[in-house]
Amino acid sequence: MSNIRGKVVAITGASSGIGEAAARLLAERGAKVVLGARRTERLETIVRELRARDREAVHQRLDVTARGDVESFVRFACQSFGRVDVLINNAGIMPLSPLEQRHVDEWDRMIDVNIKGVLYGIAAALPRMKEQGGGHFINVSSIAAHRVVHTAAVYSATKFAVNAISEGLRQEGGETIRVTVISPGPTTSELPNTISDPATKAFVEQYRKAILPAEAIARAIAFAVEQPADVDVNEIIVRPTAQG
Repeated sequence: MSNIRGKVVAITGASSGIGEAAARLLAERGAKVVLGARRTERLETIVRELRARDREAVHQRLDVTARGDVESFVRFACQSFGRVDVLINNAGIMPLSPLEQRHVDEWDRMIDVNIKGVLYGIAAALPRMKEQGGGHFINVSSIAAHRVVHTAAVYSATKFAVNAISEGLRQEGGETIRVTVISPGPTTSELPNTISDPATKAFVEQYRKAILPAEAIARAIAFAVEQPADVDVNEIIVRPTAQG
């Protein structure tokens, strides 16, 4: 816990699911959390509840598909708390569908959020972390980065990309930049809400009968953050025990 206390942790996609759970857990363990998402009313509620418990938390509206927004978000974190120690690239969407349906607009959106959003976060935070002498990127990937299933080709491709980008960043980061990939199995979140194809939605609902609470992924994130500076937890895969 001592390695979490006092750290400035910026979190994208923090209005629900894994992002919200991570914000709450890390704040309870003494981190100064900076929450970003498009739904500011949800962020306001979370920050208000954390401050009522004497935790340090701020928020700013963030659309990770807009590079300027991401740069502003990281700048806001530094202005609020003087630095940014951890950036959790958590924002993501999952509009699964068969390729033959050619939902190209959904493919574009996944690429924009799941890949470019992560890259924008790295571009914004890496120079600041280098300047301050260290930092930690935590990129939320998926079990889909390890196993492609029916209707998940494009989604899996975006998460394979997150893993590749993370490994490249780890190799280039030297002795001061830590990089962790968190790959959750089915987890309580709003991801299925983005699925527009009825047959795919039904398949995913069946697949998600064995499901993790978002708090389980938050604990995995906290484990990576709390390690001493010379320990870099590169990847954590978290699945429900009942998942085959």
